[in-house]
Amino acid sequence: MVGFVTFEGGDGTGKTTQIKALESYLTSRGKACLVTREPGGTELGAMLRRVLLEAGGAPIAPSSELFLYLADRAQHVSEVIRPALAAGKIVLCDRFTDSTLAYQGYGRGLDLALLRQFNGVADAGTRPDLTLLFDCPIEVGLGRTASRQAQSPSGAPQEDRFEREQLAFHEKVRVGFLDLARQEPGRFRVIDAARPAADVSLAIRQVIDEALR
Repeated sequence: MVGFVTFEGGDGTGKTTQIKALESYLTSRGKACLVTREPGGTELGAMLRRVLLEAGGAPIAPSSELFLYLADRAQHVSEVIRPALAAGKIVLCDRFTDSTLAYQGYGRGLDLALLRQFNGVADAGTRPDLTLLFDCPIEVGLGRTASRQAQSPSGAPQEDRFEREQLAFHEKVRVGFLDLARQEPGRFRVIDAARPAADVSLAIRQVIDEALR
């Protein structure tokens, strides 16, 4: 039985849109769902999210960034994810431990083995049953974020710290995600996120239907 599903991928791959679509699909089939995200899935997480993503031009050391994400995850798992799973809900989570490995490990260059140990402390042994990895060329994803920002009303939050990173950083992150997927083919399903949203939604439903069987 699939209980904990994580959505992973680089910026602009469409995770947020598709997680909402999957929630609607599962709800229509009578499945109890909880949609959440990292960072920001708790009251503490919301404060940490502002620090992590809306820090303006102030630099954050890679190790500081890491521990802020880990603090968010520890609270998230304890307060939201584990109680929902215990209640029999399907938890759909926008980012989880794999993002730490991809962004802080492959992207920032922090030691992957050490990151896995830290993740293990923060997630308290809570592992995804299924991970949907949204993959598309970096230029496509960043083009989508730029288009979204251009359409945002005046005064809306602008691009976050990661969206402002250089192309080389985003390429490292993409390579990292794909490498993680190759390491755990039983858990990961790589979704071609460059396709139209309707096609992506259909592909996700097929994966979920198979998993639920």
